[in-house]
Amino acid sequence: MSLLTTAVVHGTLLLHALPFAPTDPAVPTSPTTPAMGESVTVGLNGVNGTPSSSIVVLLAITVLSVAPSLLIMMTSFTKIFVVLTITRNALGLQGVPPNQVLAGLALFLSLFIMGPVLSDVNDSGVQPYLAGDLTFSQAVDVGKAPLQDFMLEHTRESDLALITRAADQENPETAQDVPFTTLVPAFMLSELRAAFIMGFVVFVPFLVIDLVVSASLMSMGMMMLPPTMVSLPFKLLLFVLVDGWGLVLTSLVGSYTGGG
Repeated sequence: MSLLTTAVVHGTLLLHALPFAPTDPAVPTSPTTPAMGESVTVGLNGVNGTPSSSIVVLLAITVLSVAPSLLIMMTSFTKIFVVLTITRNALGLQGVPPNQVLAGLALFLSLFIMGPVLSDVNDSGVQPYLAGDLTFSQAVDVGKAPLQDFMLEHTRESDLALITRAADQENPETAQDVPFTTLVPAFMLSELRAAFIMGFVVFVPFLVIDLVVSASLMSMGMMMLPPTMVSLPFKLLLFVLVDGWGLVLTSLVGSYTGGG
């Protein structure tokens, strides 16, 4: 049995050792001429025409990264926050309420005021783009129209003219022709002006209280007693009796809705 196995192994080795006749090489295939007019394109939409989920996530991250700038420059947030801060300073309170509270109140009040505008932006631009009915550029052009109308409604013509002259541009024929790069700083100037006017109106009653308290202390010879320490309780009492926060917030909302 071992001899048979040895013979089989030697026969297999001999077969592997025998040389094979070489074969002719295959003929190479000639290159094909590329078709003219074809180009490489990158599709941003999915199979059914809607934008792919990765593109939507990328756009969402981009919007979130610039959201603070958009909130400050294109909404009512700046005006509300400035008025609330001036009100706090008029009361003589340096850290109460804290800035976080004022910023939170200004944020949610801005969302309340900008709610109809944001709904129009979502209905006219965002949802048609997500449904695949509009391209990204078309969605931006259509979606910014409600926001542009809001900003134009609360921007003074003199501020628009000031920014236009500063940029050395020609005067736009219509309000819709105002570029965003001109409208945004003009809107901010108008908002700051309105905020300082409202702050002045809020500040005057408390200034009168400070003057009366200071004169009273001087007449009594109590010059070492800080007038702010005596006037602060009276200012807080006046602010509470007239429902100061309610009046300020009502005036802020009315300045955008036409009721103030």
